[in-house]
Amino acid sequence: MIEPRTGQAPEPLDRDQFHRAFSRSFVDPAFDSARDAVAQVEEIAWSNYVNGHKSPLTQKAGPEFADPDYDLSVEWKATRDRLIKARAAQQDAATRSRVLLICGAARNDGSCPGEISKTFRLTQLAREVLLADGMDVDLLDLSLLTSGYDKHIHPCKACVSTAMPLCHWPCSCYPNHGQRQTSDWMAEIYEKWTAAHAVIILTPVYWYQAPSVLKLMIDRLVCADGGNPDLTTTSGKDAAKAKAIEMAGWDYPKHLAGRAYGLVVHGDVAGTESLRRGLSDWLDWMGLLDAGSMARLDRYIGYYDTYAQSHEALDRDTGVQEEVRNVARAVARAVRLLRANRLPAPDAKLKSPRPK
Repeated sequence: MIEPRTGQAPEPLDRDQFHRAFSRSFVDPAFDSARDAVAQVEEIAWSNYVNGHKSPLTQKAGPEFADPDYDLSVEWKATRDRLIKARAAQQDAATRSRVLLICGAARNDGSCPGEISKTFRLTQLAREVLLADGMDVDLLDLSLLTSGYDKHIHPCKACVSTAMPLCHWPCSCYPNHGQRQTSDWMAEIYEKWTAAHAVIILTPVYWYQAPSVLKLMIDRLVCADGGNPDLTTTSGKDAAKAKAIEMAGWDYPKHLAGRAYGLVVHGDVAGTESLRRGLSDWLDWMGLLDAGSMARLDRYIGYYDTYAQSHEALDRDTGVQEEVRNVARAVARAVRLLRANRLPAPDAKLKSPRPK
């Protein structure tokens, strides 16, 4: 038995600390007329916090799980059931081909910048090509995290680093009602990834790295690469049980493998190639298949020009516009070949000596 190591987490908030944290959401004088009601809600929230109400709505897991009597989160099971349905449709040869377009920029005109992102414009170019090619298209605009009301992608808690079976597919860390970690967008995002036959990520470079909205999603997709589809085997988040399961042998299932992908990374000064390579490596590790060299694009738009004129620089750069269209064309062709079993991965039947 490998014992989990502890001692990092701080002590829980006391009542006064909790009050200060809770009250920050209600400093607007518009709440003054409802102070008594807010105080009542705070008392309930405090009780839920101290009593650890992570998943207040549960049901018995049932015979499809290893522990049928486990009290399973209703919200988690609903997400898991949608993924099973989406996977079945994705694997049905009779369904239309579906491509997920991901706009990874944080900027949109509904938040502080007051202007759409160039990434969103490039995403629309790819969308037009895919629709004209007969593909169904899902658009995931991650900038909605900056403008949508109470919309969140909560950070990954790194359960996988304790033991892979502790990382559930889909993620069971959220919602955590007692900690007020709710409205987690990833429940919908897992479904979009599962339903897709291909994914195209379009993103700018922020300080040599992926934008935070994109990185949040990437981290939360760790459960798709080796995650445990039956959280009853670990009794929820029992770290010791998860370690024992991994030590007994774990197959690290790749839940999103076999889909095609394309990439568009753009910047104005530096970092496009390194970010594109990092995203390619990540998607390769997940078992996705690149759609060819023309589907992996990194370019500068308005190199060292002013930020104020960046959209005008994109207007002039008809070359990059056509290159983005080619990314979409290459992915569409890859999807057709994949679904016709004419694009097998050359290493598909090889067994890795280091599965992880």
